[in-house]
Formats: sequence, structure tokens, C-alpha cells
Amino acid sequence: MSHASSAFPSAGTTRTPGRRLRTLGAAVALAVTSAAGAADAPKPSAARGPVAQYWMDLATYNLMGMDEMPQMGGIAGSMMSGMMGTRAAPGRDGRHAKGVGNFGMTKYAGMPGRQIDIALYTANKPAGTSATQQTPERADVGAEPLHLVTPPREGNSGGGEEASWPERPRGRILFYWGCSATVKPGQPRVIDMGKFSTQEYAGFMQGRGVTDRGARAEPGYAIWPNDRENSRVARDASLVGEHVVRGDGVPDNLKFTLSRDQDFMPSLKLDSGGKLADSIRVHWPSIAQARAYLLTATSASEDKSGAPDLVLWSSSELPDPGTGLMNYASNANVDKWLREKVLLAPTQTECAVPAGIFAKAGTAMLQGIAYGNEANFSYPPKPASAPATWSPDWVARVRNKSVAMNMLGESAASMSGRSRDEDAGRDGDGEDRGKRGEKKGPVDALKGLFGH
Repeated sequence: MSHASSAFPSAGTTRTPGRRLRTLGAAVALAVTSAAGAADAPKPSAARGPVAQYWMDLATYNLMGMDEMPQMGGIAGSMMSGMMGTRAAPGRDGRHAKGVGNFGMTKYAGMPGRQIDIALYTANKPAGTSATQQTPERADVGAEPLHLVTPPREGNSGGGEEASWPERPRGRILFYWGCSATVKPGQPRVIDMGKFSTQEYAGFMQGRGVTDRGARAEPGYAIWPNDRENSRVARDASLVGEHVVRGDGVPDNLKFTLSRDQDFMPSLKLDSGGKLADSIRVHWPSIAQARAYLLTATSASEDKSGAPDLVLWSSSELPDPGTGLMNYASNANVDKWLREKVLLAPTQTECAVPAGIFAKAGTAMLQGIAYGNEANFSYPPKPASAPATWSPDWVARVRNKSVAMNMLGESAASMSGRSRDEDAGRDGDGEDRGKRGEKKGPVDALKGLFGH
């Protein structure tokens, strides 16, 4: 077996701490991707594809205890509107779409709140089409009806750039897993990035991964939101009810009905007060739509020589870091990973992080996901034993998830600058708010930055 150093050429430049940590993080991503294997790669269907394919992804993000962005006017509001409307969404072709508005926000936890992405492809108009989607009365996502448009594509601008490989990183990765007040026997797994072999790297962790099967800004796809209409999803928005899609080249009968299980999920509120030297109990209110949960935590520090230590932990009972699973997953995969005890049961509402594993770093980032439901529709409906030649007029897939990101050891209420009492009664008059001396959080910081 060849030594892995061939993948990381030595560099003569001085490496800064941030650069070392980024390189080490890239190595972790490589390990997870390699461990996931090619088994998840999409396989071509033997049947003729449907005339139209439709995808809708729903996401709810709670970031640093915030369910939604604070209301800000003036310069702050203008800046936030600009940030929300200029995102470039990559497609599988490696290029970026122009005119996508804030499409793609369901894939990345960039803003707190509810996000929605829709994509439509019809074989009758392979270069792209335009369409409208009628939504239920209480949808309140920013437009009615929704106008799906096909954005223009940018050409490849990279030219003849040579592929570059990251320098071989220094430092260690320490990997822990499982809910436990103390470190379990056989943990952590430690790998020295300056000495490992390819064989050691491959066996370091069992990184599962999921193939993206949802809304993407691909060539020929009509999408929403876009540069004509950006999504603005209200806190109490609901997509329960009938949806009807009409457009050039779209079958006349493309319509489906969503149930409560397929609607926006409530915010996942992770609470984890305590000191990092102690075992920290992470807990959260149960979400009725959740099929399963997963938690991960990460920290980075440096030893006396400046070499980084990256500490990874996940709630999985198997040595899976969970970094490849913080996204939508099919119902079948969720059920499989529940049986394997990679995911936490939908009835579970707490998990202990082992004492002291993040004490050296002083801070750690906690992330969690509540897996929702994947609903698949078609016309005609798919038979129980569909033959390989089954070819419907159209297929539609709708997915939902709820994701949270917070500092480990901080409560969601304190991170958002609200006390527990205020969070429980957010509609109260708040007369004594200024007298309680409550802790400032990100909401206050964002407002204070621009004088609001």
C-alpha cells in the first residue's frame, strides 16, 4: 500500500494557523467522502423517464438560537436584502446559474428561518421552460402564484487552470462517538495527519453519505425562487393542501396534495448549558414530524508547536462522524440508519456529550438535524410492483428537514439574547425587559451593529 503523502505535496511556504486548520478540515472531508463510497452514486433507470420531474425542498434553520432574522430597517435591512438576493447556486455541471435569486438556501445554513427551493424539468422543453405554481391559501412564501423560470447559464470560465492538491496537513484528528457522560472504551480514535497511511485513513471512520436527490439549479431547470421572485417565508407559513403546476411542456395533470407531515417543520431548539470540562446534556423539544435526529460537535485547537488538533464527536453509536448526513435523506435511508443506531430515535430528546473532550479548545460548535419526510408523487400512481418499463407522465418529490447550529454549552435562549421566560412568552408586554440585565446575544449584536 502506498504512503498517503503522495496526495499532499510538501509546501515551502509558511502555514498560518487558519490555513492549517482549513487543510486539516479538508482532509476530514476527504476521509468522509472516501468512506461513503460509490454505492450512493445515482444509477441510470432502465425505463424511459417521465415527461416532467418536479422537486420541492423545505428547510427550517435555527442558528445561534434564532428562529428568524431580526427585523432591521435602513442600511442593515438593505444589506440583508442584498445578501438574500444574490446567491449563486451551483449545479452538478460545476457551473453557476445567473438570476437564481436566493435559490439554494435549503442546502446551506446561511440564514435562520424557513427556506424553500423548487425545480422543474420537462422533456418537452429540455432547454428550459416557464411555469406557475398555485399554492394553498396560507402558503405565504413570498408570492402567489409562484413563477418558475429557467435562468441563463454561465459558461466555464476556469479555462486551462491546472488542478492543485492541498499540502499535506500537520496535526491530529481525535474522533469520539455515542451519547455518554464519559468517554467510551476504545475512544478516541486518533490519527496523525503527518504520518498516516492510506489504509489507516480508510479505516479511521465509517462516513456515510447521501446523494442529492432534490431541487437543483441544473441546465434546463425552471426554478423558484429566482431573480424575479425571492422567497420570503412567513413564520406561520403552511404548504398543507393542493399544489398545481402549469407551464409550457408540462403535463396538464401535474398536481399533488401535501399533508401536515410534509409541511415546514418546527424549529429544532438545541439546549446544552454547562461547562466543556463536564459532561454536557444536549436536549431539545420533540418534533412531531421528525423521523430521527443526529447531533455532531466540532472544535479546533493547537498544541505548543502550532500543530492543530481537530476534535469530532457525533451521537451515532457507530463510528460515523455524521458530517455527510447533515442533509435530507430518503425515508428508506433514515429507517436503515435507525436500525444501525447511527441516528437517534424520534422519541429521544436528549444526549450526553462525554466530559472533557472539548475542554482544551474552550469552545465547540454543536449541530443537529431533525429528519423529516420524503414524499413522492406521480401520475399515474406508481404500482406496488412497478415493471422496469413503468413510465409516468410526471413525478414529484417533496422533502423537509429542520437544522440547528449553536455553541455547545450555551442555551438557545441565551444565544438569541432572550431569557427563558421571555422566550416562553414572546407575545407579552415586556415591561421589565430592560430591568432584568439579560445577556446580549446575536440578535442584539446584529441590531446594535447598525444602531437599531
